[in-house]
Parts: sequence; C-alpha cells; structure tokens
Amino acid sequence: MGNTKLANPAPLGLMGFGMTTILLNLHNIGLFPMDNVILAMGIFYGGIAQIFAGLLEYKKGNTFGLTAFTSYGSFWLTLVAILVMPQMGFDASNGHFLGVYLGLWGVFTLFMFFGTLVANRVLQFVFLSLTVLFALLAIGHLAENESIVHVAGWVGLVCGASAIYLAMGEVLNEQFGRTVLPIGEKH
Repeated sequence: MGNTKLANPAPLGLMGFGMTTILLNLHNIGLFPMDNVILAMGIFYGGIAQIFAGLLEYKKGNTFGLTAFTSYGSFWLTLVAILVMPQMGFDASNGHFLGVYLGLWGVFTLFMFFGTLVANRVLQFVFLSLTVLFALLAIGHLAENESIVHVAGWVGLVCGASAIYLAMGEVLNEQFGRTVLPIGEKH
C-alpha cells in the first residue's frame, strides 16, 4: 500500500490558472469586455479547480504547491466576488483599493517566486511574469492609468501561456516517459 504512486495535481492547477489568466488578460488588453466567460472560469477552473489541486498537493506533502494553488484559487474567487458584488447591491470597489489588493498579491507572488528557484525554469518564469503582472496591474489601478493595465494584459497573456505550456509539459513528459516539452528541469 505504501508504494502507491500519486498523480501529479500540478497540471490541473496550472491549466486552471493559465487559461483563466489568458481570458482575463484578453479583457485587460481591451479585446473583450468583462463578461460571464471570464467570471465563470474564475469561479470554476481558476478558483475551485486550483483549490482542489492545492489540496491534492497537500496529500503529496508539497507545501509550495498547497500554498500556491489554494492561494491563487482563492484569488480568482475573491476577484470574481469583487467584480460581481456591486451587481448584488454592494458598493463598488474603490479603484485605488483594488490597486492595493493587486499589490499585496504581487508581494505574495514575489516571495513565492523565490521558492521556485529550486524548481524548473518554466515555473520560475511563470512566477516571475506573474509578479510583473501584479505589479503593473497594481500601478495601473493606483495611478488610474489604463495604458499600464493594457501593458499588464500583454504580460498576463505571456504568463498564462507559460503556465499552460508547463502543465502540458508535465502531462506529456510523464505520459511518454521522456522529454516531449522541455521545462528546464533542475538536476
């Protein structure tokens, strides 16, 4: 019973994060309005699926994965709540306070980036680009500068795509028992 191999939950969390990040940042660059596609992905794939992935990382004894996936899953759920609650009669968020919220997530992500320095290169890139994304979004909202938010959107597209690449690299490399998509493994 002790030799049972557990599945890797990271690709699930990375896909939830990556796909939802791409959708939100298609909005940030101005290509699409904020709508139910982004909000639904934020709740179910970016939010709930990532939390599940984090809880499965707990079972594997991976504190980093637990912290990352449950935190970013909760990020997506809180972001959707921030966007939807005004439609339910709550006061709309202050744009500057939203900048502070995003800034705090940037600080958290920077610390998590340091934790990736012992991991593969693509994971390092995901967290570094996410740190830059949060910083730009925080600055854009604090300065009320839509141009900075648009630039952040492009960074977000790259960040989300890198998370999807890493997820598929982990799945395909395990499936084929060899490197199909290089992820810059540490040796």
